[in-house]
Amino acid sequence: MIVGVPRERAAGERRVALVPDTVSRLVKRGAEVCVESGAGERASAADDLYEAAGARIVAEAQAWAADLVVTVGPPAAGQVHAMRQGAAIVGFLAPLTSTELTSALAAAGVTAWAMESVPRISRAQSMDALSSQATIAGYRAALIGSELLPRFYPMLITAAGTVPPARVLVLGVGVAGLQALATARRLGAQTTGYDVRPEVADQVRSVGAAWLDLGIEATGEGGYARPLTEEERAEQQRALTSETTRYDVVITTAQVPGRPAPRLVTAEAVEGMKPGSVVVDLAGESGGNCELTVPGETVQRHGVTIASPLNLPASLPEHASQLYSRNLYALLELLVDSTGTLAPDFEDEIVAKACIVRSGEPLVGPTRSPGGS
Repeated sequence: MIVGVPRERAAGERRVALVPDTVSRLVKRGAEVCVESGAGERASAADDLYEAAGARIVAEAQAWAADLVVTVGPPAAGQVHAMRQGAAIVGFLAPLTSTELTSALAAAGVTAWAMESVPRISRAQSMDALSSQATIAGYRAALIGSELLPRFYPMLITAAGTVPPARVLVLGVGVAGLQALATARRLGAQTTGYDVRPEVADQVRSVGAAWLDLGIEATGEGGYARPLTEEERAEQQRALTSETTRYDVVITTAQVPGRPAPRLVTAEAVEGMKPGSVVVDLAGESGGNCELTVPGETVQRHGVTIASPLNLPASLPEHASQLYSRNLYALLELLVDSTGTLAPDFEDEIVAKACIVRSGEPLVGPTRSPGGS
């Protein structure tokens, strides 16, 4: 079997699906790996490192013509057309938000596994690419907040007097939120976490943060929050508007799979924040958690800086690629047998639920939001 690793071409994307170490493991498993020239350069993996790992360096067309194509982001229409009928693809394929891609993959007669659709069960933890990439997003969000804030994060005692620590609030305490809290805490800020799932309060406290309890609970399935009712949403916004004004930095990570991001920070809340305060909105790709967010941009409103960076994992491409590659290989171990042949067992829960197109037939299955909450 030939595994193709094309270069990612989406704007701002610097990651690569497989790093040389993982390529070496696939080659030892019996697969032939073809890496497009330059695919790993932006992730500190030059072509010669792939060749040393046993891969062949090829042109773009050859990578897409492989038996199994592995990607980070969704392929473009032309790339789908370059795949041969009966081939397979694994990557972030946005099954809930990109029905056109699912239809194109089905029309091309391929089989597709979406990393977003890997079920959230213990056995699949090593394949959880959403969590590994969300870890990076949360880390970077805390750093962005510190860079944009015109004040220190830590408390400083100097000859000129004492500087109090910054107050950081994280709304939405999934993987990204917990990492943001932990990072901000390590930088010396006073941290507080909020989520509509009360069961994560102990996790918030475990990273040294305080827990903000607004009395609203919305635990959903699979460890995710359910959508709030209109009454719950109104009460949440009222309470958060009052609380938000007390913080120097607000980091938001809340998302609901397949739906627009919930609005947690209102324009009124931003107007009430101290001049110089910062909002870092990690939900920009699904509309944003802040009412004044402009996805992909950093703007000033009422003296407050609102940043909505997109695809933060790509800003740390080396480690992001290493983690993603390990997640991908863990899934490939279920798809590729010991002789290097693609032989998925669709009786396996992970294989079945992660598959969104099977031999040209679209499938419907549980998915996870790629926002990293």
